[in-house]
Amino acid sequence: MQSPSLHVLIPMFELHTWKTSLSCTEREINHMVMIWQGVLAALHLLITGDPEVMGITLLTLEISGTGTLISLLIGVPFGTLLALKPFPGRRFVLSIVNTGMGLPPVVVGLWVSIFLWRSGPLGFLNIMYTPTAIIIAQAIIASPIIAALTCAALQQTDPKLRLQIRALGATRFQYTWLLLKEVRFSLFAAIIAGFGAIVSEIGASMAVGGNIQGQTRVLTTATVLEVSKGNFDIAIALSIILCLLAYGATLGLTLLQQKQQGGP
Repeated sequence: MQSPSLHVLIPMFELHTWKTSLSCTEREINHMVMIWQGVLAALHLLITGDPEVMGITLLTLEISGTGTLISLLIGVPFGTLLALKPFPGRRFVLSIVNTGMGLPPVVVGLWVSIFLWRSGPLGFLNIMYTPTAIIIAQAIIASPIIAALTCAALQQTDPKLRLQIRALGATRFQYTWLLLKEVRFSLFAAIIAGFGAIVSEIGASMAVGGNIQGQTRVLTTATVLEVSKGNFDIAIALSIILCLLAYGATLGLTLLQQKQQGGP
């Protein structure tokens, strides 16, 4: 025979379980509503062409595009040198470059900040908390990626092709150009990887840019700001715009790559 206390505890336990289940369901519904509100906010911002959001988006594209271009000018020649020019310590340098592919953006932001502070070695440039500072940091992040992928692509070229080019009497410049042309599809992939790495980073942009409205605020830093303010719908909207921007840029490069390859 059960004690009276058990008769009381069992209904209370069932009530608590029901309330907990209801609470979990409410939280899930609230989360779905918040996500849906973020999607609607993104559509509204895109359709209406909100000036602030459009300015942030264009600034993001400008900074990341310039950073990718600079890293391309640095990474391709350096990767070509590592792949084609034997020199003492090349393996060590290559290991450093490969390590740089996983370089944390916040570490890059820290060291760039140290150099660009007014008391730093490059403080006289007065570019701290400007788009130029973010471009420098992002170029440092992307350069090892492009250099390492360029080096890997060139090292995988057919040795017989190299001998054939040399046998035809090609100059050093012609030899290098023909090899780069041979691996051009891999170079497009390197550009896509470099752009993807810097357009999505936040640590360096926050450290050297300061997230100043109208000057250095990009999509990643704006998203973090809205999250800290509790505006999750706006944060979701900005994150969707950022993904669309990254997809649009990489889609353009991919189409160009496939066009060069002659594919569908």
